[in-house]
Amino acid sequence: MFRGIYYGKQHHVADVATVLSRAWSAGVDRIIVTGGSLEGSKEALTIAETDGRLFCTVGVHPTRCKFFIFMYIQEFEESADPEQHFQALLSLAQEGIQKGKVVAIGECGLDYDRLHFCPAEIQKKYFEKQFELAHATKLPMFLHMRAAAEDFCEIVERNRDKFSAGVTHSFTGNTEDCDKLLSFNNMYIGVNGCSLKTTENLDVVKGIPVERMMVETDSPYCEIKNTHAGIKFIKSLWPSKKKEKYDQNCIVKGRNEPCLVRQVLEVVAGCKGITDVDQMSKTIYHNTCRVFFPHDLDTAADALLAGRHDW
Repeated sequence: MFRGIYYGKQHHVADVATVLSRAWSAGVDRIIVTGGSLEGSKEALTIAETDGRLFCTVGVHPTRCKFFIFMYIQEFEESADPEQHFQALLSLAQEGIQKGKVVAIGECGLDYDRLHFCPAEIQKKYFEKQFELAHATKLPMFLHMRAAAEDFCEIVERNRDKFSAGVTHSFTGNTEDCDKLLSFNNMYIGVNGCSLKTTENLDVVKGIPVERMMVETDSPYCEIKNTHAGIKFIKSLWPSKKKEKYDQNCIVKGRNEPCLVRQVLEVVAGCKGITDVDQMSKTIYHNTCRVFFPHDLDTAADALLAGRHDW
């Protein structure tokens, strides 16, 4: 989508540079580009090397643990040699660490909403395998959980000593799921537009301690729509136009962008009744640095105290 391509059709020019410029101007300090396959992780690393503020992850998404329809690539189960595939992921992660770019293993986890892409047993097998990547690299984990809380938490429990910390991103579970995740002292919960759709979602988010939370966009997906329950709390607005009427000074309607992470913050603050959004942002930014950039904690804190806002 950031190349202007939607469902295989070119609608406008590639605008990654414009999107990044808008993000930096909006106060975004760093962006983590997510890897979801071996090839996708290679591309994420290549993108991360283009800017000092870009970083990335290395891992295999649960729906990509087996070859499936559309244009996705072969992963673990369809690989001629799964162990060789694992070693390729490990080598890529180690290369990225040396370059100062790879900051987590993932996106990996379980997705039982999309079992037509990959059966649950295969997902569980290779979710567990990727904890070995985290253990070998000493990296935190960027995790995915959809309608799979029981199995997800069982696997995390078995492997809790293999990773330093992690975030279960794009959280859409219920209060019970939330409590299970928070029972792991090294686990944070990531919130984006998908986490803020309904009144029930907002009630769950309201119960997540700010000290255990991160905010994200997961762009180009998971935008906050006008039909979402949290829309009433949004104050930061950007002009938008449809992709067919592309204007580089506007965001593309229906395509999420990093600059819109401020909106997620506003909805979280609104449903929690927090008026000092800036102070809340500092806490959440500190959480993010604690997991992904622990060596920069002092620098990040100094920057915030100096008045620069990082969303």
